[in-house]
Amino acid sequence: MKIALMDSGIGLLPAAAAVRRLRPDAQLVLSSDPDGMPWGPRTPDDLTTRALAVARAAAAHRPDALVVACNTASVHTLPALRAELEPDIPVIGTVPAIKPAAAAGGPVAIWATPATTGSAYQRRLIAEFAAGVDVTEVPCPGLADAVQEADEVRIDAAVAAAAALTPASVTTVVLGCTHYELVEERIRAALRPVTGRDVTLYGSADAVAAQVLRRLGAPARPDAAPAPDTALTVLLSGRPSALPPAALRYPQGRLLRSPVATG
Repeated sequence: MKIALMDSGIGLLPAAAAVRRLRPDAQLVLSSDPDGMPWGPRTPDDLTTRALAVARAAAAHRPDALVVACNTASVHTLPALRAELEPDIPVIGTVPAIKPAAAAGGPVAIWATPATTGSAYQRRLIAEFAAGVDVTEVPCPGLADAVQEADEVRIDAAVAAAAALTPASVTTVVLGCTHYELVEERIRAALRPVTGRDVTLYGSADAVAAQVLRRLGAPARPDAAPAPDTALTVLLSGRPSALPPAALRYPQGRLLRSPVATG
């Protein structure tokens, strides 16, 4: 089984690691776009052009499925990607985990990029899945970029700024950008003095990985023999490469480099 994942940058790592934990034997293709990131400020047409190029680079490796491991790209480019690749390659998008977070009660905060915060798309999800729940939208300027560069000082500053905008009553936080899942513990630690409790964080990675297997009709086999090192293909704006150094600063990136699923 070969599964491709795409994003502007290393925000694909959480979903890729979740897939690796469910199916250690799966071959992975990681296709990102360092030449074109960040995708958030781009127009929908420009973003679609970039996303199609990244998807085509992944599709050339003949994966069984393609995960769009990016909230922004899922909003704006899924129709174009599916029109080009399906039914040969199923395309699975990423949706912020507002529904399960709201089902758990509240109050809820949604941490997202400035472009997503307050967007019609996010407001629709809130109206559909969190009606009657106390929801606060929290913009996180600079956080995704800092995570992409593994800049710890900037990560801490951006997380602290977002935590200061989060109401003390919040019990649940939706991580509305896939990059944020790489710094979950920093986010949880920053929120603890604000809320006086450990908040529950909801990301998308585990749900996306489970959806991929459902679409392929494949069972989870976490005890499967791990794939060899050669089963990981990395494409940076279409160029074959190794995992970027910043990716290896995170547990998810180190997991992918290893043929053994250890966490």
